[in-house]
Amino acid sequence: QVQLAESGGGLVQAGDSPRLSCTVSGLTFSRYNMGWFRQAPGTSREFVAAIRGNGVSTYYAPSVKGRFTISRDNAKNTVFLQMNSVGFVDTAVYYCAAAPNRADYSGYYYQERGYDYWGQGTQVTVSS
Repeated sequence: QVQLAESGGGLVQAGDSPRLSCTVSGLTFSRYNMGWFRQAPGTSREFVAAIRGNGVSTYYAPSVKGRFTISRDNAKNTVFLQMNSVGFVDTAVYYCAAAPNRADYSGYYYQERGYDYWGQGTQVTVSS
């Protein structure tokens, strides 16, 4: 049974730098590309960042590029999202997701339908 468990969310202040983690079990982690998505209240889920199975290639949404960093530790089956200088617009439920490592991943990394497995999400609330 595949399981993705996010952690690291909570109430943070504007300007803080929280780090989210997602630990995966039930699959060969290094063979999966990993993505982070988020859903703010009243909006649809949106792509945040993604990383290939070998950790070499990363992808970011324009709204977070330069502020957020995605990384992974394949020895620990964990993917991270380092969030810097968060603002109110970053308030959302953050989800990690796993996609099989296919050669054409660069063409769909931002699409939810490309991911086979999802975590339950972790809430990040940014306050003043």
